[in-house]
Amino acid sequence: MTTTSETIHRNYESVQQQIADACARVGRESSSVTLIAVVKYAQWEWVQALVAMGVTELGESRPQQLIQRSPLLGDEVCWHFIGHLQRNKIRKTLPVAGLIHSIDSLKLLRAVDRVAEELNLTSRVLLQVNVSGEATKGGFAPEELRASWDAVAECRHVEVSGLMTMAPESRDPGEARATFAGLRNLRDELIAAHEGLALPELSMGMSGDLEIAIEEGATMVRIGSRLFEGLEK
Repeated sequence: MTTTSETIHRNYESVQQQIADACARVGRESSSVTLIAVVKYAQWEWVQALVAMGVTELGESRPQQLIQRSPLLGDEVCWHFIGHLQRNKIRKTLPVAGLIHSIDSLKLLRAVDRVAEELNLTSRVLLQVNVSGEATKGGFAPEELRASWDAVAECRHVEVSGLMTMAPESRDPGEARATFAGLRNLRDELIAAHEGLALPELSMGMSGDLEIAIEEGATMVRIGSRLFEGLEK
């Protein structure tokens, strides 16, 4: 009988192979892509199994669960906050989140900057961009981010490490590709327009569209359900 750890290991290796294959198609090294294991619905023993395998980048979308779980693992684990960050949760989230993927407005960025200063830390963040323009998705509109960049740069207690987006909910892979390419192009445009700017991270791609995201330049993919296939919730 296959154990929980064996199932997770098999799933993890399958995802890593997908990453390697997608990288090979576009001439990238597989090491250029970081797999963020999204554990928001995972049982704790599943999380422990991942960490025992050497997985050190974990994603969580619920602040309370992030705050509860983060002290239970060693310092080698980096917790990524990938959910919507409410302003009343900033103070407790910043000390435990190695990277926040979901700064979706200038107002939220400024709030994080202010709290980070009060806590005497620098918070690493990604700016969420609504490339597809869907009303159901949050984030900066591309034109809004272009117009706001000087204000973004004024925030001194956050390190803006890159951009994040999500593909439209569609069966057409072309729509995902256009969204991911749009984020990459926006990143390149911002770098070209602002001397000395570095935005190394593009967080895009999940279980269903990770290969397209990698082909379009993703440096981080957020994978949850694929890692836990075959396990009873």
